Amino acid sequence: MVRWIAVVMMAAACMAAAQTASGRRPKFDAFEVATIKPSKGDEQGRFLAMQGTHRFVAQNFTLKLLIAAAYDLNPKTVLGGPGWMDSEHFDIVAITPGDVRPIRQEQMTMLRALLTDRFKLTFHREQKEFSIYELEVAKGGPKLKLSTAAPDDPPAVICTVYPQKVLLPARNATMADLVAMMQRAMMDRPVVDKTGLQGRYDFDLEWAPDETQFGGELPRAPVDAQAAPLFTAMRDQLGLELKPTRGPVSTLIVDGAERPAED
Repeated sequence: MVRWIAVVMMAAACMAAAQTASGRRPKFDAFEVATIKPSKGDEQGRFLAMQGTHRFVAQNFTLKLLIAAAYDLNPKTVLGGPGWMDSEHFDIVAITPGDVRPIRQEQMTMLRALLTDRFKLTFHREQKEFSIYELEVAKGGPKLKLSTAAPDDPPAVICTVYPQKVLLPARNATMADLVAMMQRAMMDRPVVDKTGLQGRYDFDLEWAPDETQFGGELPRAPVDAQAAPLFTAMRDQLGLELKPTRGPVSTLIVDGAERPAED
């Protein structure tokens, strides 16, 4: 069970992996070809990742979770739509165009096009009030190292989950990159950046998870775990704080969606 959880969370939507941005880049507006099939079952785990240069794979995702990944949303802010959107799971294998590996933003652009084309997804946006976390600079200031990478290098923000701790090394990452990853995959509510920090940073975060994180798929770490809880780790290691509050959030309201024709 621990191994299954680790596989799920190491490669889930919390990944914004670094990929080369060199070379002549094609226009990544759509996959060249994509196959969508119903998943075989929850026991296979869930991940979304590039496998090699051209093969994009999303395994065991509901449409709701695909939308959250594609639009960098907390799943709670994806509303409306048919009932099966949050219960039926799909596997996607797609081929990307060109001769270079797409970065995450380009992958998500193609995934958005796929959702529109194959799932017939239509939606609109509305501001609604939610329980949220505001990410702020803690008393004493940030403990972040400015990145030495080129500004146009893609960020790397990757979670790796072990039985009693989570490691999050980030490289060339902005606060927007961190917040996007936290709200679409880690936290149980939307996250809003209130730090005012505009730089790109290299940092490492280690913490003991609890059942409110990663969609409840991880058990609470034992009280004697060596790693600190997330809120303490954020303050002590990064000089940042997550403050629970309420505030307006842009939600995605699904107006229509259809099951894709099985390939």
